[in-house]
Parts: sequence; structure tokens; C-alpha cells
Amino acid sequence: MSGPAILAIMIKGIRPLLRGSTYSGALFAYCGAMASLPLLPFAMLPALVWPTAPYGVQAALCLLLWAALIGVLGLPRTTRRVLIASGRRLLGVPLPQAPTGPSGADRWRTPLWLVLHVALGWTGALVSGVLLLAGLTVPAGWTGSAARVTLFGWSASVTDGWSWVVALCCVLLALVVCVLVTNTLRWLAPRLLGPSSAERLALAAERELQLAERNRLAHELHDSIGHTLTAATIQAAVAGEVLSADPVAARAALRSIEESTRAALEDLDYVLGVLREEEAGTAPTRTLADLPELLDRLRHAGAVVQPELSGELAQVQGTLSRAAYRILQEGLTNALRHGAGGPIEVRVAAASDGLELTVVNRTGAGAGPGAFPTSGHGLPGLAERVRLLNGELTAGPDGSQHWRLAVRLPVRLSA
Repeated sequence: MSGPAILAIMIKGIRPLLRGSTYSGALFAYCGAMASLPLLPFAMLPALVWPTAPYGVQAALCLLLWAALIGVLGLPRTTRRVLIASGRRLLGVPLPQAPTGPSGADRWRTPLWLVLHVALGWTGALVSGVLLLAGLTVPAGWTGSAARVTLFGWSASVTDGWSWVVALCCVLLALVVCVLVTNTLRWLAPRLLGPSSAERLALAAERELQLAERNRLAHELHDSIGHTLTAATIQAAVAGEVLSADPVAARAALRSIEESTRAALEDLDYVLGVLREEEAGTAPTRTLADLPELLDRLRHAGAVVQPELSGELAQVQGTLSRAAYRILQEGLTNALRHGAGGPIEVRVAAASDGLELTVVNRTGAGAGPGAFPTSGHGLPGLAERVRLLNGELTAGPDGSQHWRLAVRLPVRLSA
């Protein structure tokens, strides 16, 4: 083996000794061992109750009772949460908190961790303590004479020339013990303190719900704010044009701007509260019952709306009613933003087997598929919303001068 390769191996072996996390992990282990000392008097009860038993039997019973008492401390959920937080900080191991406490066989993983934690702590503390003590006492200069090392019946005299070498080896071995204890705890932590298979599934489900909620909020915010800004821009332009000639129409346009922006602010406050993980209020609900108000705002913006409503819209269930309102809102916003004037046809038909939504607007002569610009989020968002409701969506040119958005949603009518 070449010299550079040997040097690389030596550097790799020394690197853990230079990391602060190695000693914080060893401190974590040794503190766990020290924390078990108050239980030791209770563990010695078998020796007091059965004084005539052989010493080996008494020691075994004491150790078993001590391990049992340590394990019992790991049953409360609070203990596990504290250990997970400590493991993250002192061991540097990413340990997510499970959404619920462990149950069944998983409940015994924390007691097992505590027992192994204490056993490793005591083993590491005793071994590293003995090695450090040897490193301090072996040098002949401290004792005034040659030191004698005795280990498991083997004995050797350390002369003055080798005493400091032996002392350095003892200190290095003590540090190696710290590395071994820390690495063992790091290996055990994800397996005993980390989430089990069932808890990982629960974490994934919780994360999926959070992502779905945030995705839904993004759609709501896009639909609400996008529509409001489009309508308010057009209404402000109308109000500016008719301010002198028709003050009544100008005031109506300004009032419509005020109402639409207030509704958008309610949506915005709710979404921001959820994103900040605050206690948000009740989500603003816009349903098909609010469709006439939406159409009125469009009329105030100068649009000519031709609605055709049929069926029992009031009996459409809440989730589908809210989704239908947002779909129509997005379709009408696109008609205002990209349309070329002319009437906007809105058709809503509720039947026993489905809810049909249609928005048709004029786009100008000679318009092809590439002449219908979008923001890049509206139609994909609508498509995803419709897909989640198991519906069907078609959007595209309808002839040479019109754009047609058609959605069909499976629906249940309430009794």
C-alpha cells in the first residue's frame, strides 16, 4: 500500500476524533447512564429480600430489575419526545416526530432504547474512565518509578522510555470508545426512536394532506385574486370613462370594485393564516348561490352576460357547489381577460346524474388555437380540480370566433 493511501486512511480514522458531535453523543450516553442512578436503590431490593441467595443470582436479579425500571420510564410519550429532541441535537440524527404515539409492539421500542442507552453509557464511561486513568498514571515521571500494568492476569513493567507512549495509546483508546459509543447510538436511534413502518405511513399521509390543502389553497387564491384583479381593472377603466358623463354608472362600478376586493381580502386572509400555520378562521365559502353576485360584478365591468340556469342548483352538495363556483369564476375571468368583447354565454345545468358548466366568449375573427393566451396556471388548475372530482373538461376554440369551456361533474342532489 502506497504512502498517500496510508495517509488517507489515517486521516479518515482521525476525523471522527476531531468532530464535536462525537463528544456530544458520548456525553448524551454518559448522562443517560448517570440519570439511571436514582433507580439503583430500588433495583437492590432483591438482595435485601433474599440475602441468602448466591451472589451471582442476586446480581442478576438486581440487573434485571434495574433494566425493567429503566424500561418503564420509556413508556410515556413525553419521554420519547424528549429523547427524540435530544437525539436530534446531540447525535445529529434526523428524527421526525410521529403524528401519534406508538402503539402495540412499537410501544416497546423506546424502553429498549433506554435500556441500551444506559448500558452503552455505563460501558463507555467505565472503559474510557479506566483508560484515561491509566493514561494519567502510567508515565513513570508521575510515580517516580517504572509503572507496572496488570490486565487479566497479564503483567508487564513499563519503563520510563515507553511510559508516555502507553499513556498516549490509553488516551487515544478512550477517545475511540467515545466514537464507538456515539456511532452505536446513531445507528440505534433511527431504528428505535425513528418512526416505525406504520408511523412512516401516517407521516406520509399527513404530509399528503398538507400538500393537498396547500395545493387547494393555491387554486383558491389564484381563482379569487386573479378574478378580482381582472374585474377591478376593467371596472376602474369603465368608471374613469363614464365619470363625467354618467356618475351613477361610475359609482356603481366603484362599488362593485369595493365589494369584489373585500371578498378577495377575506380569501387572502384565510389563506395566509393557514400558510403561517396559525389558527385561521372559517374558510370563506363561495357556492353556486353566489353566482348572481359574480355575474353582477361582470356586468358592472361592462361585460354582457347571458346566463342560462336550469335545474335545482340550491340542492347541489357543498363541495361540488364550491368547486363549480370556482370553475365558473376562472372561466369568466379568462373571458374578460382574453375575450374580444361581445356577450359571454354562461350555462349551468343541474341534473340527477351530473352538473354541466359552460362558458363561451367571443375571441375575434380568424383566431386559431395559438391565439388564446392563458396565464399558464388557470386551465391546468381547472383540469386538476375537475380531475379530483372525477369530472370531464374540454377547452378550446368553438368555431372561428369563439372560445368554449365545458365541464361536466358527477353530482348528487341532496334530498
